[in-house]
Amino acid sequence: MSKASESPSPTAGGVAAAMSALILAVLLAALDQTIVSTALPRIAQDLDGFDDIAWVSAAYLLASTAVTPLWGKLGDMFGRKRLYLASTSIFLIASVACGLAQNLPELIGARVLQGAGGGGMIVLTFALVGDIVAPSERGRYQGLFGSVYGVASIVGPLLGGVFTDQLSWRWAFLVNLPVGIVALTIAARALPAATRGAKARIDYLGATLLATIATGLVLVTSFGERWGWGSPAIVGLIVATIAPAVLLVPVERRVAAPVLPPAMLASRTVVFSSLIGFFANAAMFAVLVYLPTYLQIVHGVSATLSGIYMLPLVAGLVVSQSLAGRWAAHVDRLRKILLGGLLANLAGLLLLGTIGAATNTLVLSVYFLITGVGIGMVPMVVLTAVQNSVPAADLGAASAVVTFARSIGAAFGVAVFGSLLNTGFADRTHALPTAGGFDAARPDTIGHLPAALRDTALDAFARATATGYLWIAPTLAVGILLALFLKPTCEGGEADRTTSGTAASDAKDAAPAA
Repeated sequence: MSKASESPSPTAGGVAAAMSALILAVLLAALDQTIVSTALPRIAQDLDGFDDIAWVSAAYLLASTAVTPLWGKLGDMFGRKRLYLASTSIFLIASVACGLAQNLPELIGARVLQGAGGGGMIVLTFALVGDIVAPSERGRYQGLFGSVYGVASIVGPLLGGVFTDQLSWRWAFLVNLPVGIVALTIAARALPAATRGAKARIDYLGATLLATIATGLVLVTSFGERWGWGSPAIVGLIVATIAPAVLLVPVERRVAAPVLPPAMLASRTVVFSSLIGFFANAAMFAVLVYLPTYLQIVHGVSATLSGIYMLPLVAGLVVSQSLAGRWAAHVDRLRKILLGGLLANLAGLLLLGTIGAATNTLVLSVYFLITGVGIGMVPMVVLTAVQNSVPAADLGAASAVVTFARSIGAAFGVAVFGSLLNTGFADRTHALPTAGGFDAARPDTIGHLPAALRDTALDAFARATATGYLWIAPTLAVGILLALFLKPTCEGGEADRTTSGTAASDAKDAAPAA
């Protein structure tokens, strides 16, 4: 067993305390990906920045994705506890800066710093679970964190709206401080003592290449439609993303402590699981982000009520996460759980592909429940499969790879679905009159149409939403195909609290799978 994996086994009470701190951290980091969405119009008005307001959300996603691999590797090298405390502190300081920002550039800069801290909080939390509990228990706890993450995706916009309407949009950021301080205090006392891995130089070049790749991917997916997919800016970003991707593997093979160990890239479990996570997250965020919009525009409900309508989806997600986590205690069940979740998610998307303006709430609730069950069974099982296939010394880097893939998948899903939705709506409504303020490129202007034409536009938006889900569904079909060839392992044995096999041994299976 490596030095990095040596730490005293925490007591049951210590595990509970540590998990409570980690849950609070994941909740905060996940909320800040979505909580500002409903506050953006007010922020733009107060800070006079309508043209660049999209950067408030993009800056956080960009930074959190770009730094994920570096946080994971630094945690492996210098001890995850101290890096976790550092990332949480950065997140809280940046939250205060966001709440006090006096203009849009200040807010965007603070959001970059907040994303850098939030990215570390998430990936180090997932890696710390691997440190604290046995391989046989990882799925159960990872399922709990996945439920928190999914619920935060729904609750975030609601909280943002409440703070904006009742207090100030600044409280969407400042609320992090009291909760974060509690989490930080508990974590400092309850997390296992930080241990160092083998001394080695930090792989700055590899980290820079990965950050560049992440930056390019997020910018392309976030602004492709706004700037034009064939515009010089987007084409240039694509080229600037491909170039470091080509250089990454040769660079990582040369350094002593690569931020992305080449053995992981040769591991079938790591590569296939990361790709499954990418496709599953693309579908999940297309659902979580755009279903509330469908409810608010087509069914005319408020932001708060749309969250209530989504409760069947949240219920399905939470229950399936919990059950999947328990079932994942047996390694031979991991592939079956993944297949079950992906198939349920695919069925949910196909059902959502039938929705229209007249679809009643009972039918929607059934569709939402099925989709939520599918969404909940996949993400944390993927992470568990990867953690169980690598040595304890690489838990941080392995967790970062999966988290990185899921983050990019989320950005990809939101961007592609948004483009499909907007294009589909514009194509169906281009013949409608623009007098009175209706704009076929902006579904939120449907209310400006005469009553006689409003139903036509609402039906067009509902059909565009449904078609978007049908186009997203094939990504899950790819995930199902990958899951069929996945071979989860736990070579370290379930009795071993920290070590669960190696990526190198798993790499022996990679050649036939290629």
